[in-house]
Amino acid sequence: MDRTRTPFHKLANASNQVAFALLLVLAGSCGCASYRFGADAMYPANIRTVHIPVVRNETFRPDLGKQLTEALVSEVQRRTPYKVVSSPMADSVLNVKIITQSKTVLTEVLSDDPRALDTAITVHANWVSRGGQPLMQNSIASLNNDMTGFSQNARFVPEAGQSIDTANLQAIEQLASRIVSQMESRW
Repeated sequence: MDRTRTPFHKLANASNQVAFALLLVLAGSCGCASYRFGADAMYPANIRTVHIPVVRNETFRPDLGKQLTEALVSEVQRRTPYKVVSSPMADSVLNVKIITQSKTVLTEVLSDDPRALDTAITVHANWVSRGGQPLMQNSIASLNNDMTGFSQNARFVPEAGQSIDTANLQAIEQLASRIVSQMESRW
């Protein structure tokens, strides 16, 4: 047994460890930039609220705009740190417009009845801050274009009990996910 080490040495060693840990915490918090951790770090820090007006629908399927609006609100609340508010005076506004919805026959049976079909929905989205600064940028489009285009298709087979409505809903949910993914900050 080492007689040179007394309980006082153990106490002094423990207090040095606590002091060192406290020094590390202080040094880490005194940097030039603020650091964010977790999913919140993926989104612009100056935005807290998002207003999502009802999606404008330029197609002949009247429920698509309402369905996409509901899917966007749900997706933003589920995946982002933002709160969706009804006030247009929010920190940002996400405007979306459905441009087209089409249905294409992929395969037919011998009697020319469609067996498998594809539905495609194309939308334009624009996310801007209260001051009008674009927050969603398309890296392919020119800087003059203020809208980002998205298109999503879904396959359905009427013989299997699937309908164009269920396929459109699937495409809308995927569109909402893709639009919200574009709300992440660029590196």
